[in-house]
Amino acid sequence: MKQRVITAVVALLIFIPLAIIGKTPFNILTIVLGLIAMSEILIMRKKLLVSPEALFSGLAAFVLLVPTTWLDFLPSNSSRFTIFYFFMLLLLLYTVITRNRFSFDDAAVLLLGALFISMGFHYLIAARQAGLSTLFFLLLIVWSTDTGAYLFGRRFGKHKLAPHISPNKTWEGSIGGTLLALVVGIIFNLFWPQITNWALAVGMILVLSIVGQFGDLVESALKRFYGVKDSGRILPGHGGILDRFDSLLFVLPVAHFMFLL
Repeated sequence: MKQRVITAVVALLIFIPLAIIGKTPFNILTIVLGLIAMSEILIMRKKLLVSPEALFSGLAAFVLLVPTTWLDFLPSNSSRFTIFYFFMLLLLLYTVITRNRFSFDDAAVLLLGALFISMGFHYLIAARQAGLSTLFFLLLIVWSTDTGAYLFGRRFGKHKLAPHISPNKTWEGSIGGTLLALVVGIIFNLFWPQITNWALAVGMILVLSIVGQFGDLVESALKRFYGVKDSGRILPGHGGILDRFDSLLFVLPVAHFMFLL
């Protein structure tokens, strides 16, 4: 527990100042986090980080991850997806060159991972561009959901939520996490308004909290499939970047569709 707390404090001391500064420093931090998360997919798939497949999938993730303004030299915004498609073709060609030692399944996993991770972290950059209060509104919903689920689950948890994927999660914890997120989100919205219609605010906070828990379950399923406890080891006591950002990678795109970003 002590190591977990120390890691959290150090991480926040790095993340929060850069989030406040915003712009290029925060963008670079987000890109680094995204590429580390991509490396965790490669490691779980038992692929070398210094290899053609790592290079192609990393570049595919990078081109979708970076801020839109970084690619203003391209003919249109859709060009980034054309470049992503180009790296997909290279990965597929690599299956031929390696005579299927690197398989179509491998390519599919890395491309799906690149798409999932890059778009999620791209919307983290978009959240900061929308405003510091918007970013922390979404972060607090995720963090309070996690905290509430842990506290309520430990105190009241009896009914398993998804025992085949994550045995420690309970319905009581899930509901408690959403209730805490609702309280925190409403208080935050009172002082730093994000949604002017209060009925809509309640509904959106509830949806985002639940969506965040879906992200957590998806990553739990991924780790169980690959037989690993954590997605990585970069954060002692917490695991990897995917372990810490799994909920947010689901919440941010949904927030975009809700016109918060």
